[in-house]
Amino acid sequence: MRGLKGARVVVSGGTRGIGLTTARRFLEESASVHVCGPVESEVETAVQELASHGDVSGSVCDVTDEQAVRELVETCTGRWGHIDVLANNAGISWREPFLEITPEHWDAIIAVNLRGMFLMAQSVARSMVSAGTRGSIVNMASTNALGGEADYAHYNASKGGVVLLTKTMAVELASHGIRVNALCPGYIDTPLNRRIVEDLGDPAFVDRYVAESIPIGRPGREEDIAAAYAFLASSDAGFITGTTLVVDGGQTAVM
Repeated sequence: MRGLKGARVVVSGGTRGIGLTTARRFLEESASVHVCGPVESEVETAVQELASHGDVSGSVCDVTDEQAVRELVETCTGRWGHIDVLANNAGISWREPFLEITPEHWDAIIAVNLRGMFLMAQSVARSMVSAGTRGSIVNMASTNALGGEADYAHYNASKGGVVLLTKTMAVELASHGIRVNALCPGYIDTPLNRRIVEDLGDPAFVDRYVAESIPIGRPGREEDIAAAYAFLASSDAGFITGTTLVVDGGQTAVM
C-alpha cells in the first residue's frame, strides 16, 4: 500500500485477533505501531510477538476510560510527535436473546463498542488537528450494523452507532485533512467467534453457515480485515471518506 511507510499507527484492541493481525500488517508495510489492550500480560505478549516485524510498542488502556485514552494518545504523540492512523478496533460481543439482556450487559457492550470508539477517535482526531497533520481513522463496525441478527441486539445497536458516528466524523473532519471510514466485516474466524460457536454446542455450525450464507465459500480470515484496514489507511484510499467497506465474502448479498 502506498503512503504507509513510516506512518505512525495506533491499533486499539491490538493485542489479539483481528487487532493483532492488523498491527502485524502495518508493521509489514513499514509503519511504526503502538498497540493497546486492557490486559497487561496480553500487551506484553503482543509486543514480544510483533517485535521481529518492526518498530512496535504497547500499553494498557481501557478505551471506556476518558483519562486512560487521553494518556494513551499523549504517550504516542510524545514518542512520535503526531499520529497518522488510528485503527479503532477494540470491541466485545456475546450471544444473548433480546428478552434476556440486562441493562448491565447492554451498558457493557455499548461502553466498549460505541463509547470507547468515540473516545479513541475524538482524542486521536484532536491530536491530529492540534498537530496540523493529515490523518486516517478507521473504525470497526460490522455487517451487524446493516441488518438485525437475532440474539445480538446490544452488539447490533453498538455497531449501527459506529456507522453513523463514522459518517458524521468524516463530514466534520474533512476540512482538517482527516479521513474517517468504517469496516463492516462479516463472519470472520477469530478467537472471539470461535468461543461463541463453542458455546452453541454445534460443531457443524460454521460449515453449515458458510454453505448457506457466504458465496465465496469460506469464513473470513483476520488477514482479510487487516488488509482492509491497511487499504483505507493508505494513500491509495485518499479520496475515500465517510464510507463503510463491507468485507464479508458476499454474505450480505445473499437473499
